[in-house]
Amino acid sequence: MNQIFFRLPAVGLFLAALWLTGAPHLANALETKAREALLIDLETGAPLLEKDADTPMPPASMSKIMTVFMVFERLKDGRLSLDDELPVSEKAWKMGGSKMFVRVNTKVRVEDLLRGVIVQSGNDACIVLAEGLAGTEEAFAEAMTQRAREIGLTNSNFVNATGWPDPNQWMTPRDLATLATRIIEMFPEYYRYFSETEFTWSDIRQSNRNPLLFKSVGADGLKTGHTEEAGYGLTASAVQGDRRLVLVLNGMSSQRERAEESTRILAWGFREFENYSLVKQGEAVDDALVWLGDKSSVPLVAPDGLTVTLSRAARSKMKVKLVYDSPVPAPIEAGQVIAKLVVTAPDTTPVEIPLQAGEAVERLGMFGRLTAAVQYLIFGAS
Repeated sequence: MNQIFFRLPAVGLFLAALWLTGAPHLANALETKAREALLIDLETGAPLLEKDADTPMPPASMSKIMTVFMVFERLKDGRLSLDDELPVSEKAWKMGGSKMFVRVNTKVRVEDLLRGVIVQSGNDACIVLAEGLAGTEEAFAEAMTQRAREIGLTNSNFVNATGWPDPNQWMTPRDLATLATRIIEMFPEYYRYFSETEFTWSDIRQSNRNPLLFKSVGADGLKTGHTEEAGYGLTASAVQGDRRLVLVLNGMSSQRERAEESTRILAWGFREFENYSLVKQGEAVDDALVWLGDKSSVPLVAPDGLTVTLSRAARSKMKVKLVYDSPVPAPIEAGQVIAKLVVTAPDTTPVEIPLQAGEAVERLGMFGRLTAAVQYLIFGAS
């Protein structure tokens, strides 16, 4: 088995969806006052901080992100328009909690309802959207749960569109992070609503409850939540340079603690970690020796690229190892997996990436094989 070691500067650059993180040492490297927490790098999906990230919890108004997702999908596929108007029922008008203050027996544009949900966290606006799209809030909640499963939210259940307290309404921090990622990636044309800092409806101006929008941390979404059972929560995203982080916190004791903790954790994530692109998609990493082929070597190509998220301290100790049986016997088909890269670093889970033959290599004919065998006996392997 041939093993060749590389240090980080010896390999190329790329962008991909594999990560070199997830070990408990890395994902619990920071203490937090939040009851549940998850911080991920959006590009690689690497978890930088985890605390009960797979524990079902009451999401409060953070479940409104799923309501918004359902609306965004209909806008994108043309089933709905921002200028469509939906009727306000008595149920929506009477709904308690945070409100947009829609008026019963009127109609409201979808765009205004979206801003009422996203900026003002309006429970009444959620019900107007749910009833307008599914007939009843109950039917809409069933559709939310089904669609959530389809997009990878494996541990979420919805019985209403608002996040109103109910023992059968739950999400996990990981599901909320997944949902935030889906919205950012799938709906860039509508994601901008999450960064609006205020919205006025019925002559009532309300500020966005997301505290990070008013701080210099690069935040541009998403949604806060609060109930007595859930505590104070936040699903947020921020961009600094070419990196985007997604943060989910829940179970905090006050608005102030939520603002301070979310600011602190995001700053830590951007400061302590970096993405390192190792291999480009389709890049020839090295050449492998070939035995009894019409070519003496074959390029080893990465079918997928590799980017790793590492703490800056671990980066200097990263090792990249090329492993394959040498020489590789011919014939070899183009695209055949004949080697692998193994990437290791302190306090991380090793990552392996397969390498394929970059071209076909035919087996030598009888005379060629005899000649090669004689050369091997005389000169040995070269």
